[in-house]
Amino acid sequence: MAVGGVGTSLLLMAGIMVTVGLCRRLTRRRLRYHRRLCTFLLEMFSTFQICACTNELCLLGNVEPKPHAALTLTYGFTVLHGLTLTGSTCNPCGTLQPMWGGGTSVKMGGLKIAAQFMAAALARVFMRFIWSLEMAEPHSGALSKGCSNPMQTTEMQAFCIELLFSVVFQLTILRVESVNPKYKVHLIALLITMLVYAGGNLTGAIFNPALAFSLHANCFYDKFLSYSLVYWIAPSLGTILVAFIWDEILPRIS
Repeated sequence: MAVGGVGTSLLLMAGIMVTVGLCRRLTRRRLRYHRRLCTFLLEMFSTFQICACTNELCLLGNVEPKPHAALTLTYGFTVLHGLTLTGSTCNPCGTLQPMWGGGTSVKMGGLKIAAQFMAAALARVFMRFIWSLEMAEPHSGALSKGCSNPMQTTEMQAFCIELLFSVVFQLTILRVESVNPKYKVHLIALLITMLVYAGGNLTGAIFNPALAFSLHANCFYDKFLSYSLVYWIAPSLGTILVAFIWDEILPRIS
């Protein structure tokens, strides 16, 4: 893949991040007294950024040297997302956890999850429009691809992998809550990169229902039950399991 094509993709993702940053700042200024609408828009803009950038990153998976370049990009953009999207979860599983513990009301949690899935759909539509312009080499032929078949193992194994990764990720989020934010963002980025390296070739290592829908909407259309089980139910179940152990079991043991 030509260096120019990669550079164009990186500029596109940078442009998305700058635009989302401006939208988030404007939302906070104009709608700070409209709590629900402000929360909805902030979560939607933030999830849009992650979904749009990850859609583009998936096109750069074959950049040489493999897999080092792709993993470096994953780590780098995860750090940038963490630094620029403070206060947003961008993951329905991350919203479920405080809902279970009572830290977020069901109504507010449902609002955030709705914003996340709306952003996932909007990001997919937006990126398909961008790809149709063929501004960069990676965009050529991107629209002609159907389901990319991210599940390269049995359905049961894929379910277990996504559940396990969700448990590890959500447990880590809870453990690093007290860590200095400038270090925490790197710890989380490193964990995500390691999980992608470990399971990316088997399930894509997504453990985010909204992101999974944005990346693989065609697969959900073709095999809804299988993909909803692996990419929606498994990570959600892992999150609930972590929340239950963290809130109910550990306090009784300690």
